[in-house]
Amino acid sequence: MDRVEPPKAIWWVGDTDGHAELIDQTLLPAEYRTITCHDAETMWEAIKVLRIRGAPAIGVAAAMGVVLGVRSAQPATPAAGQDRLTEVCAYLRTSRPTAVNLFWALDRMASRGASLVDAAPRDLVAGLLDEAQRIAAEDDAMCRAIGQAGQALIADGNGVLTHCNAGALATAGSGTALSVMYAAQEKGRRFKVFADETRPLLQGARLTAWELSRAGIDVTVICDSMAAQVMKEKRVDLVITGADRIAGNGDTANKIGTYGVAMLARAHGIPFYVAAPASTFDLALADGSGIEIEHRTQAEISQGFGTTTVPADVACYNPAFDVTPADCIEAFITDRGLVRPVTREKIAEFFANRACNGGKSD
Repeated sequence: MDRVEPPKAIWWVGDTDGHAELIDQTLLPAEYRTITCHDAETMWEAIKVLRIRGAPAIGVAAAMGVVLGVRSAQPATPAAGQDRLTEVCAYLRTSRPTAVNLFWALDRMASRGASLVDAAPRDLVAGLLDEAQRIAAEDDAMCRAIGQAGQALIADGNGVLTHCNAGALATAGSGTALSVMYAAQEKGRRFKVFADETRPLLQGARLTAWELSRAGIDVTVICDSMAAQVMKEKRVDLVITGADRIAGNGDTANKIGTYGVAMLARAHGIPFYVAAPASTFDLALADGSGIEIEHRTQAEISQGFGTTTVPADVACYNPAFDVTPADCIEAFITDRGLVRPVTREKIAEFFANRACNGGKSD
């Protein structure tokens, strides 16, 4: 199959009077449909119900949502524009609680808006749009950098296991975990990917498999419960996942089931890597115990995709994320290179060097 460029998850159309468009990922792979967002409410709903998902992508979506929310209110004065900016940022913060990129992007938008405190509303909107587009462009560049930083970890003939979707559909570029695979493919290496289906919403089966198969990468979907057997059969040489929030000591929140995969990898002597941009690190958190875990509706389990699979009087427990301990992680693959070993001291050193070098890798 010929290689197809990774899909674009979200993009802006037009100028300050334009709009955001995104792929409705709840419909993939059966149907490809885009959603047009003209206001913050539509963007909030898209983030909340996972029409757009993945930590970097929802950061970009939130930034664009700020532009839409301020513009749609048509503030008459600079003060009204600032009030509306504060209101919209607070509103979008309520969409999802775990991924740090959403809050990081909203803080950037608020900061840019504050620098335009005396600007006419139209100039405020223009400045906010410029910042949102910068966030998207930076994410695209970060994805490429992550891919280059990690591609050498995948050797010709390797088996790679991944969980959930950390590809182009989760970012404004080629992805985090999947960008490593795309970069290895560009180097001419051939390898096999095992994609956990990732219950209950099947992001691995529906999204990762769709992306990789379009790109001409050999991908096989397995049930989450099959990972141990596939590892035991020595079909897996390394695991690469993405992340939604990384604490200061390296504890990492990612899609539910990631913790189990990491433990299985350790039991089988398989290196477990996490691919994420610097913006996913939350150094204000000492460890993973401070990460808020989103809990989603019981219906995602009991009536997933319209089919009743649990008796009506039986409860379902549905945390959307879990936290993988730092000592299970071989290295972080970041846009500034590898962080290894994964220790609080090494992470602090990494960010200190990054600041001293003006954001350049050593």
